[in-house]
Amino acid sequence: MTGAFLLPQVKCEGPKLVPFFKATCVYFVLWLPTSTPSWFSALIKCLPIFCLWVFLLAHGGSAKRIFAGLIFSAVGDAFLIWQEQGYFGLLMFAIAHILYSSAFGMKPLDLRTGAVIAFISSILYSFLYTYLSGPFTYLVAVYTALIAFMAWRAVAGVQSACIGAVLFIVSDLTIAVNKFCFPVPCSRTIIMVTYYTAQMLISLSAVECRDEDDYRKKK
Repeated sequence: MTGAFLLPQVKCEGPKLVPFFKATCVYFVLWLPTSTPSWFSALIKCLPIFCLWVFLLAHGGSAKRIFAGLIFSAVGDAFLIWQEQGYFGLLMFAIAHILYSSAFGMKPLDLRTGAVIAFISSILYSFLYTYLSGPFTYLVAVYTALIAFMAWRAVAGVQSACIGAVLFIVSDLTIAVNKFCFPVPCSRTIIMVTYYTAQMLISLSAVECRDEDDYRKKK
């Protein structure tokens, strides 16, 4: 069902997403080294997200909260260019997940899905916990709860955002394992491919919500 809905959605909105795809290609072609952070590298990293801002300007309703989430995501991206600002980057993305959750709403509730995601998240945090120390022990716990809640609301109610939320978890889990546990082969590629795809799909959910609203009005 999700895949059957998603392909026409991407095809329909594809021309508007061309700047995003081009900006993503620029990031991977330049592949600026993370060992020499700069405002230019921050700009290149954030450019695909800026393009999603433009994409969402045509949409209203829940798009406003997703737009705000993308703003905080871009700020978080910029902070993460400088590793010592990791705390602020985590905070920015935590706020983004709160905004995304608000955009997805609480209907349908789907407690079974929430319980499954909570269980999986608990296992993942238990694994990370043995490697964590200091403030990150608590910060990662809170962040895990927030992204799990966002994933629950996405899986429960919004089809394209469902895949986006799962990819966001993959991206953030790869960051956490690579940072706190052990080196992950091709970690940067995995992190950025899943991250950009996740943000695109979450942005597409605004179109999905708009189409559903239009359908209800016609009925």
